[in-house]
Amino acid sequence: MPSPRRLAAALALAALAPGCVGARNVADPTVVIQTEGGVELGVSTEYGVVFLGRTARSGYIEITAFYGDGPSIESSVAIEPVGGGLYTVEPEIRLPTVPMTFIDPRPGDAVIVAGRSPSGKWEREVRVLRDERVFGILLEIPPELRERPDQVGAGVYWVPPYKEPRQKRLLGLVSGRLELDTQDGTREFLTVVGPQDLWRLVTHRRDRLRRKPWVYREDIL
Repeated sequence: MPSPRRLAAALALAALAPGCVGARNVADPTVVIQTEGGVELGVSTEYGVVFLGRTARSGYIEITAFYGDGPSIESSVAIEPVGGGLYTVEPEIRLPTVPMTFIDPRPGDAVIVAGRSPSGKWEREVRVLRDERVFGILLEIPPELRERPDQVGAGVYWVPPYKEPRQKRLLGLVSGRLELDTQDGTREFLTVVGPQDLWRLVTHRRDRLRRKPWVYREDIL
């Protein structure tokens, strides 16, 4: 008999990925993180899952990862602070991952914001913006993020124009929204925890080449 928490997580998973079971979908580095405090998003990299810890910074955590053949729920209690407002966990099994980049985008550059809502996976190309009063990355706000606090932690990606195949590289995580007074009135921006902090994940994983072996699971392809 499944526990009430496991049953609730399974029902939430069904809502997050309708029609996923039995489908051959592309593996997705976006993960859904369920804690005692709520739901937020994270991204799986070769250095571990990185997220903002907005719902919890310690304690029990469940990670829903999305593979080529559907979703899987993994548990972990080893939340580790990275610094710069970032946290990481490392599940026992290998998750779909994305490479990272530490190049700061310039105003006017196009980047991709990607997350996962109850309607499924979404991606949107947005432009990098600038305000002299703000240090850090500002973005246009896509419709998927206007009224969705559960999408905090969505990944921000840069696609190198000079490499084939044009694989996305993680640039940062959506951290919130910011309102500023401008000559044209109040304007709202999307804020990002970017390369100036994301590098901490790499230095945090000093044991990367000495990790324990991944656990093999027959239900994961």
